Amino acid sequence: MRTVTLETERLLLRPFEPRDAPAVHAACQDPDILRWTTLPEPYLPEHARAFVTDVAPTGWREDTAYNFGVFTRAGELVGAMGLVRITPPGPEGRLAELGYWTAREQRGRGHTVEAARAVVDWAFAELDVARLEWFAEVGNAGSRAVAERLGFVMEGTLRARIPFRGTRRDAWVASLLPSDRGRTPAVPYLPAP
Repeated sequence: MRTVTLETERLLLRPFEPRDAPAVHAACQDPDILRWTTLPEPYLPEHARAFVTDVAPTGWREDTAYNFGVFTRAGELVGAMGLVRITPPGPEGRLAELGYWTAREQRGRGHTVEAARAVVDWAFAELDVARLEWFAEVGNAGSRAVAERLGFVMEGTLRARIPFRGTRRDAWVASLLPSDRGRTPAVPYLPAP
């Protein structure tokens, strides 16, 4: 897939570039990001370089993950926002998972919700996504608050869903459908009675 840039009132979302590696590395030194994501710990400069020069571009090229760097209009890194685990296009629509992290100094400003709304709208309008999923380890209240502000519907707890440093952790799971955002889905949804 060709790369895409999205804009909101305050933010620019674009594919990561090699020049972003130092900012990604610095942000990912935050103990909260390391605690709630599956990033390697310690998170070294070579991890950030590999992410921006290999992992993220490969996802775009292979149509399997779309990772955006989220930046202020002044160019400061806010965080990462991505659609991952994207299923191939098909007549029933696609599934994708929304994931994100936010740099410590950018939290509490509404940036993550603002960026996520842009990605969600793009996923439904341009990618034919029929269901967006969100997972977070049980206890990650910040991530859950973002998902709930976006309108994700909490569906429960999945046991042993997240592999985390030699263990398996329980995860909250939620979903967002096009109809939850006022859109007519390409494939009709027939909920259980």
